[in-house]
Amino acid sequence: MMSFYRFPDHFWWGSASSAAQSEGAAHEAGKADTVWDYWYRQQPHRFFNAVGPEKTSDFYHRFEEDIALLKQLGHNSFRTSISWARLIPDGVGEVNQQAVQFYRELIHQLKSAGIEPFICLYHFDMPWAMQQLGGWENRAVVDAYVRYAQVCFDLFGEQVSHWFTFNEPIVPVEQGYLYDAHYPNVVDFKRAVQVAYHTMLAHARVVNEYHQRQLTGQIGIILNLTPSYPRSEHPADVKAARIADLLFNRSFLDPAVLGQYPQELAQWIQDHDLQPITEPDDTAMLALGKVDLLGVNYYQPRRVKARLSAVNPEGPMMPEWFFEPYEMPGRKMNPYRGWEIYEKGIYDILTNLRQNYGNIPCYISENGMGVENEERFMVDGEVQDDYRIDFIRGHLMWLHKALEEGANCLGYHLWTFIDCWSWTNAYKNRYGYVALDLATQQRRLKKSGHWIAQVSAEHGFQVEDHQ
Repeated sequence: MMSFYRFPDHFWWGSASSAAQSEGAAHEAGKADTVWDYWYRQQPHRFFNAVGPEKTSDFYHRFEEDIALLKQLGHNSFRTSISWARLIPDGVGEVNQQAVQFYRELIHQLKSAGIEPFICLYHFDMPWAMQQLGGWENRAVVDAYVRYAQVCFDLFGEQVSHWFTFNEPIVPVEQGYLYDAHYPNVVDFKRAVQVAYHTMLAHARVVNEYHQRQLTGQIGIILNLTPSYPRSEHPADVKAARIADLLFNRSFLDPAVLGQYPQELAQWIQDHDLQPITEPDDTAMLALGKVDLLGVNYYQPRRVKARLSAVNPEGPMMPEWFFEPYEMPGRKMNPYRGWEIYEKGIYDILTNLRQNYGNIPCYISENGMGVENEERFMVDGEVQDDYRIDFIRGHLMWLHKALEEGANCLGYHLWTFIDCWSWTNAYKNRYGYVALDLATQQRRLKKSGHWIAQVSAEHGFQVEDHQ
């Protein structure tokens, strides 16, 4: 017996990318440095195989070819970002007309192909000129970001109906200010909290700016929501999971959807003397930051338990002072990436949004499976990535169940369309529907690319029932 999983006719089938990870042309056409360009010059050894942000799929020059591939994949929507450092090279001053021309043509060609452009304003790529002022630690950079967003709305607001303020804003906080994984390589919880706070203030101001313009589109935010599952029902394990959820999920989800921080988080921040510097009007502004649409990035769950070992009181305070990772026996793994595969997590996220966040309109804005050395699976010039098809199908089956129960989920985007440059990992893990030969820039659909095109055309897929 076969079951057919049918999705709504107007469901968004697509994928996601970003300017820094796809455009290339890092030092062309008036673009200034981002933190990635600067950091790569300073410490190329921190990037896998010393491959930096100038070596990408060259979307800046090849977007016409790539849009044709998006159409071949059955996409009706596609998310990417605008490079702040390309559009306004010094972050605050003159607008780069070459960038305006590029983004206008990109948006026009996407729409001409029947592909709705979803545009994110900020995807980890702080202009170096702004980082020299302190980045998100400095309130002046918040002002500069708001002005950058205004420029984008002025230039492209009539053509783009789906805007997003930030992609995964927790990532620059944790990777840049806690775990020494991204520039500026700071390890300081209090500064991390300040960066997170200013980010959400910038978000709220831009959402308010967009709403005041009364454009016909929607504005949202992209959050990587990672369900926190306790090892057991023991109160200490449950508390550990709740703290992890507060720090990594609700610190951005609640202000974005509800317009305010959780009281429990505010109290926790105060109890540990981590309060950010604020101004009297901030609370009212944060309340104006409620999104119209929420993007949800989901890759893996977070499993935690109460700490069993003592922390070093002389070491820097870390979130892991309050919980430890828990490796659940028998968990399903992506052996290439070292991440757990837990398809039901997507259902749990959507159910939580339905029950606790007003069933806000949302979509899965990223989900995906990174694999090393995918050329191992090449047969007759095509990557036979059945593992990726299984991964996507498994997540879509749980998404479908959430839809049947009333979840307000409007689409599914894979990370990513074509194998992309991925920060310090560079090209270590491949995620795309399309295989990229970095040396020749040749593009080839993988088996998963042909599969998703059929899913999009048929509004779903068949699965054999297991009796």
